Amino acid sequence: MAGHFELVDAPDGGYRVRMLDSSGSLMAISVTFPTKRAAVAGVEMAREIAGTGLIRDCSSNGAGTLIQDRVHSTSSAKESAARRGKTPSGTGRAAVRG
Repeated sequence: MAGHFELVDAPDGGYRVRMLDSSGSLMAISVTFPTKRAAVAGVEMAREIAGTGLIRDCSSNGAGTLIQDRVHSTSSAKESAARRGKTPSGTGRAAVRG
């Protein structure tokens, strides 16, 4: 199993989403969503970003450097790129671009 998302109660009301890896370790926690429906929509957005989003280094010495092109390692990702009229690129390894 690759990991999973959990909807949890937020301290001040509403819900948060936790993303856990396959061993159950916390990878990320979301902002607070007012409803469960909004939290599920947030998961859907996170899935889209994780599958297609760029990585920018915004650390103190990164200056917004692009770290990795979009990585398409599965056929479904390749099909998605084809629908957008783009050719998938990347090898799955991070490549610093400056």
